[in-house]
Amino acid sequence: LSAFYENIVFLHISNLPFRLQRLKEMFISKFGSAPKFYARAPGRVNLIGEHIDYCGYAVLPMAIEQDILIAVEPVQTQVVQLANANSSYLDFSTSVNNIQIDKTKPQWHNYFLCGLKGIQEHFGLNNPTGMNCLLDGTIPPSSGLSSSSALVCCAGLVTLRANGKTLSKVELAEVCTKSERHVGTEGGGMDQSISFLAEEGTAKLIEFNPLRATDVRLPSGATFVIANSCVEMNKAATSHYNIRVMECRLATKVLSKSKGLDWKKMWRLHDVQTKLGVSLEEMLTIVEEVLHPEPYSTEEICKCLGISLEELHSQILSQNMQDVSTFKLHQRAKHVYSEAARVLEFQKICSEAPANTLQLLGELMKQSHISCREMYECSCPELDRLVDICLQFGAIGSRLTGAGWGGCTVSMVPTDKLNTFLKDVKEAYYQTDGQRLAVQNNGLFATKPGRGALVFVEA
Repeated sequence: LSAFYENIVFLHISNLPFRLQRLKEMFISKFGSAPKFYARAPGRVNLIGEHIDYCGYAVLPMAIEQDILIAVEPVQTQVVQLANANSSYLDFSTSVNNIQIDKTKPQWHNYFLCGLKGIQEHFGLNNPTGMNCLLDGTIPPSSGLSSSSALVCCAGLVTLRANGKTLSKVELAEVCTKSERHVGTEGGGMDQSISFLAEEGTAKLIEFNPLRATDVRLPSGATFVIANSCVEMNKAATSHYNIRVMECRLATKVLSKSKGLDWKKMWRLHDVQTKLGVSLEEMLTIVEEVLHPEPYSTEEICKCLGISLEELHSQILSQNMQDVSTFKLHQRAKHVYSEAARVLEFQKICSEAPANTLQLLGELMKQSHISCREMYECSCPELDRLVDICLQFGAIGSRLTGAGWGGCTVSMVPTDKLNTFLKDVKEAYYQTDGQRLAVQNNGLFATKPGRGALVFVEA
């Protein structure tokens, strides 16, 4: 076996679990033949470290049980046919030599095409293998649990296997991070990294440049609970996410210029700290000294940098940001530097395990949510209410997780209070609303660190 498949635990299975067996039967019914292999990529929950991966800072996620599962049959024709076990998602087919990804319509198949295109581009495949693929997903869509990135990762793994190519898990994570940007989301790499690098029983501190993952043993006596606010948010369908990415880029430029750095080569807030050689706490002081809380107009940014409006639009702002006229730099930079410090403190507490570990971690989670709500403005009323309810009914810490503006919260709950907590939150948040009531059994669940991406074949 190649090094890559050895690394991800290349499993031979003769007795397929129910879900795989069901997918096999549906595949045969759909395509008239049996799949040759299956690939799985998990979703993730980010325990702390929101909106800082694309700024170059470490994050602390873990993989969850919910996943994307794809049954695959390589075929002789250079066509990829995609079908979904969920009939609400329409079938799609295209030539593998003419991959077109429409950024204006974030449809499910575009995320598969991202993974496919990423592998094609990486290897320069001129005659890639066609495939019949049937997908089954258990990650709630637009919930902040990385359903889209899991699909990109699974598609990348599928394409790699079908074309007989190999990559390490780190390399594949980097390829999938880059390829997901084809749908217009300027992500930082957390979702793809944890999907491939996750290990059962441990969360991971994911660091970037170079990409590396360090085990973080979570404290005993507490369980992490995910709760879906039932407000959907699709990063590719709105501008909220990409505006925040751009605000951090602009804050990087203005901070760099104010400190006499070569600001034209600086793109991430982490770069500023590295070049100045100062602590995160010192960076927060610099933010207060240099950036004002009032929004910056594009004209003021040009004045700060000594460039024309035309240069700003052509050299710094991305294509989908050309019509945005004001940016909040102070608030975004303050969140990023303080959140980066909270991630490192979270890891340190888990490692040292003092007597009051749960209380310390819970406080960091609460601070994170406040910063996301007030400095990064990526929460929403439903998320805030859900966090309050979770804290009211016994969570030691609770915060939004994922991009925000909807999606899920993650709460740390004493294990001996878990059943009561789940019951009380169901009654307080889900059973008071018809829409929420319909998803309560799948929208509120305890989770533990799961495994990363895998390939399955029948013996």
